[in-house]
Amino acid sequence: KRRAGTKERMEDDEVHVQLRKKLEACKEEEAMAEWEGMGEEELDREIQAWRYMVECAGNRVKEQGGDDREIRGDEDNESEPGHTHVAVDELDPAEWQVPPHCIPIHANVTTYDFDALAAYTQFDAIMMDPPWQLATANPTRGVALGYFQLNDHHIMNLPVPKLQTNGFLFVWVINAKYKFTLDLFRKWGYQLVDQVVWVKMTVNRRLAKSHGYYLQHAKEVCLVGRKGDLPPGSQTNVGSDVIFSERRGQSQKPEEIYQLIEKLVPNGRYLEIFARKNNLRNYWVSLGNEVTGMGLPEEDMTSIKAGQGVANASTGRRKSS
Repeated sequence: KRRAGTKERMEDDEVHVQLRKKLEACKEEEAMAEWEGMGEEELDREIQAWRYMVECAGNRVKEQGGDDREIRGDEDNESEPGHTHVAVDELDPAEWQVPPHCIPIHANVTTYDFDALAAYTQFDAIMMDPPWQLATANPTRGVALGYFQLNDHHIMNLPVPKLQTNGFLFVWVINAKYKFTLDLFRKWGYQLVDQVVWVKMTVNRRLAKSHGYYLQHAKEVCLVGRKGDLPPGSQTNVGSDVIFSERRGQSQKPEEIYQLIEKLVPNGRYLEIFARKNNLRNYWVSLGNEVTGMGLPEEDMTSIKAGQGVANASTGRRKSS
């Protein structure tokens, strides 16, 4: 046992040295160029190698009484008690657990009975990250989309005004949809009152740049609209309109946006439309066709089996290999 323990410690030390050498030699531009030239399988192996080295190094730091956040580059974020930031897509769906005070609604947003929900309650804050349909000839520039897209018509027809008498609407937009979203606000009866910019960071606090048509993109924008009066208990002049936060999974928004909304309307009634499993949060109603991580809703699966596809969905679903 002693020999086995010594061997394991030597292997951990070697991994720790390898990680330190890689980190010291790593330049973002060179790494990006190297990764972009890799095939999918080769890139997966590279990611797994990094994860293994970080895990081993973190274990060694813990053994020495340190904090493994020094290795991971984590900040002291206001995480909910009992929750750990992990790559949700790596979880086995059978092990996936919905936060105890979250209400997930597994449904196709375009066919869901919003009238019943509106009759039951009105929401103080609504957030949505629409799966915008990209219209260019090469919309993703090599980036695989893991979700269906909706055209502007179906997004505009969502009965959002029924869900709110007084309150805030947060809509994540892409560059091509600014004007459409402003028109959407007017049609739905909202006044543009603010915007939130999420600056995406890497684990070492550099800009997490991604593909763009003219410029590389390192941010996302969320437009804020208000309808009617302020919800009861609202607090103004809170938080910041700029969020510096690490980039996470596809379509996963930073935890800080939820914290900001909850500070703006404390103890409010919150709804997220187009929610996914990696966005579920306590005290929110989360509506979407991917909130469980175990496939599409029954009505969508029935439609697919009948050869009709997902109701109202456009292109963009990742192809099966």
